[in-house]
Amino acid sequence: MHRISSFKSSAPQLTLGSITLAAVTLTCLYFHAHFAATAFAYLLVILLFSLMGSFTASSALCIVAIAALAYYFTPPALSLRIDEPRDVAVVMAFFIVSIVGTYLIVKLRQEREAARMTAAKLHRSATDLEDREKRWRAIFEHNPAMYFMVDEAGTVLNVNTFGATQLGYARAELIGRSVLDVFLEEDHEFFRECIRTCLEDVGQTHTWDVQKVRNDRSVLWVRENAKAMLWAAEQPVVLIACEDITERRRTELALQRSEAHLAQAQELSHTGSFSWNPATGDAFWSKETFRIFQSDPQTVPPGPQFVVERTHPDDRASVKETIDRAMRDPSDFEHEYRLLLPDGSVKHIHAQARATRTASGEIEFVGAATDVTAARTAEQQLRRSEAYLAEAQHLTHTGSWSWDVQSLDFIYRSAEVDRLFGFEPQEPVSIETIRSRIHPEDLPRLQEVQRQAIEHEQERFEYDFRVVLPDGRIRRIHSVAHVVLGSDSNISELIGTHMDVTEQHAARERLENALVALRESEQRFRDYAETASDWLWETGPDHRVTRLSEHTSDAGILSTGLIGLLRWDIACDTEEESEKWRQHRETLQAYLPFRDLVYRTVNRTGSPIYVRTSGKPFFDGNGNFLGYRGVSTDITAIIRAGQAEQELRKAQAELTHVTRITTLGELTTSIAHEINQPLAAILSNADACLSWMAREAPNLAAARSSVEWIIEDAIRASEVIRSIRALAKKGEIEMVPLDINQVVRDVVALVARELTSHRVTLRSELMSALPTVLGDRVQLQQVVINLVMNGIEAMEAVTDRPRELLIQSSTDDLGYVQLAVSDCGVGIAENDADRVLDPFFTTKPSGLGMGLSICRSIVEAHGGRISVVQKNGPGATFQFALPQHKEAIS
Repeated sequence: MHRISSFKSSAPQLTLGSITLAAVTLTCLYFHAHFAATAFAYLLVILLFSLMGSFTASSALCIVAIAALAYYFTPPALSLRIDEPRDVAVVMAFFIVSIVGTYLIVKLRQEREAARMTAAKLHRSATDLEDREKRWRAIFEHNPAMYFMVDEAGTVLNVNTFGATQLGYARAELIGRSVLDVFLEEDHEFFRECIRTCLEDVGQTHTWDVQKVRNDRSVLWVRENAKAMLWAAEQPVVLIACEDITERRRTELALQRSEAHLAQAQELSHTGSFSWNPATGDAFWSKETFRIFQSDPQTVPPGPQFVVERTHPDDRASVKETIDRAMRDPSDFEHEYRLLLPDGSVKHIHAQARATRTASGEIEFVGAATDVTAARTAEQQLRRSEAYLAEAQHLTHTGSWSWDVQSLDFIYRSAEVDRLFGFEPQEPVSIETIRSRIHPEDLPRLQEVQRQAIEHEQERFEYDFRVVLPDGRIRRIHSVAHVVLGSDSNISELIGTHMDVTEQHAARERLENALVALRESEQRFRDYAETASDWLWETGPDHRVTRLSEHTSDAGILSTGLIGLLRWDIACDTEEESEKWRQHRETLQAYLPFRDLVYRTVNRTGSPIYVRTSGKPFFDGNGNFLGYRGVSTDITAIIRAGQAEQELRKAQAELTHVTRITTLGELTTSIAHEINQPLAAILSNADACLSWMAREAPNLAAARSSVEWIIEDAIRASEVIRSIRALAKKGEIEMVPLDINQVVRDVVALVARELTSHRVTLRSELMSALPTVLGDRVQLQQVVINLVMNGIEAMEAVTDRPRELLIQSSTDDLGYVQLAVSDCGVGIAENDADRVLDPFFTTKPSGLGMGLSICRSIVEAHGGRISVVQKNGPGATFQFALPQHKEAIS
């Protein structure tokens, strides 16, 4: 088949070549060409046709050409014989050259064709290789894992797109950088050590967990699998595959946090957990159990033996019996015992365990040990609560007392009452001695109160009197009392409080004096401001004064002779405020404008004045600095007014504190009731606990419940005292986010007794989910207490309708939080409505007229407003509104 195909491909070449040879022959015959020229022409034809690729056809043409030469161009003519040796040589040379040339040309064409085919194959192989490379690169780039290739110096040689994207970079941003840039600084040495390990063990895979830092500085956890290998020129590189394990680590951290929370909960509740396998002796204690037993988990093995060793000697027998019984007859057990600790202290422990069966069928006890020492100190806490009550009276300068209207003597009086009258705590005091301390002008008033109480003309009394101390000082006392009926419905005693209001009266006088001084100061500085004016100034390149307005010296605003001085030479506060002047000099040296520089200097008379100045640099046409021009203002009046206002605020704060103390004094009865309730409950529960424990078979669960109730009541009494101390404390204003409803609830707890004693029904309509406000809890409690007490006093004369006090909270259209206190008392006269919030305005005979004024000051200081709202029906409504806390709004 190959031969037939070769012949078919050679036939056209042979035919066309023969025709060409014939044409050349005829041409040479026509022109009578020489034998050698004809042979040369034949040779050219054969070589040209050999380019067509067939050696067979070219060989055949060579034979045909030789035949033609022999037949037509060698003698004898028309004969195939060649007699001339010279022609034979030519013919032989022609044959050899044509055959060799044809062979070489054909061979060259074949080699060129083979080279072309080889190139085509190489091209296809390169294309396939490129396709495979693209496929592998796509796999490398988009594989959901981070791949890095780094050299031994830690430089990134390559990174896949997924890895760069996960870290917030483009590939080009990471390649060529140190791989340490994507690690936390504290992990750099760890990663270097990991790379060194890989390079020392080429071909082996190493795994580690580490944190990486994204471009936005967020952190993710990865698990890295790395292997070192030899790359081009036998250079070692490290291939690193990173798996994102952030969520796994978060889960582990959440588990650790959960365990930490459990440990913290055990610590807060003083309860430790334990387990014990009697068969194997294995035991486990939680961290809190070790803490309760004051033992080191590293040195002390947990177990029953250690429990017995740490148990109080008086309780060891019962503990051993409990352990032995559990080993003989595995069942749930519960017992209480004492620990004698190394430091000599004693703890009371309540242990409870449940018998469970393990997977292998063995019995295991799982339980808890609780430190109940606090319950054993309940009586001590009760006594401490009583001390707190005495301390509260001392802090508020308020003493409580009970007066027998028949014997005209004290049934009871607290130690604070004796202190108010100037007596020592242990000094024996008679009623005559006490009367001798009362100012003679006030004795008739006290006797009138006694008479009214005996004749039952009033149920509640409020009066002031003066006490003359042994050193001659006068102490002013404000007293509040109410009658108590005996079993025969007759007046048996008066119960009340004495409060020291000397500071309040003094504060009122100071406030009045401060107001007068403030008005005089305001008028004086107003006169100064009306006659003063601004002045212009100019300084040179050396910052010395070159020009001043002419009227500054004429009007006496500034001293004379200021031209040529530096500003800091004029000022008198350069040493006091050196930092301010240093910054000012830096501003001048930088040729920057400045505004509102305030400094102190003296005027023409030598009196100190305050100056506020602003200036800007000016330059010539070439940009050369020429100096400063500016304006100054005498702000002495403003500074003095601010100082006076601070004094006024200080006086107002003192009056506010005194008023708050006065209010606490008025609420002492209610406070005493609020404390007596939990104290009575503590005593009752303590008796019950003793009864439960005194039984033949003590009821430990019931006794424990009684102890828990004792603790709750002690905490409740402590909270009441804490609230009283907060109200009585004279401290800095603390602005915090507050729930106004909770403020109301705290106040209601304090005034509950006052409401009951005045037969006032309280109704609260507090809006749920009320936005928080930013305010001082104590001050806002004072506002609410003042409004509630005013409402109670306003309904004191009401007898024809129920006495009801309504407290409502809501929000208005502007988003403010509102609180309204409404009573059904006598109301406010129309001509008094505009003055009721003014200082020193009062309609009460013994009032100071400062309560509502202080409320107004407090509310306005909180950015709010207070007003009297018209009410349908009898009584009055006071309402104040406070802005919402901004963070709560957002």
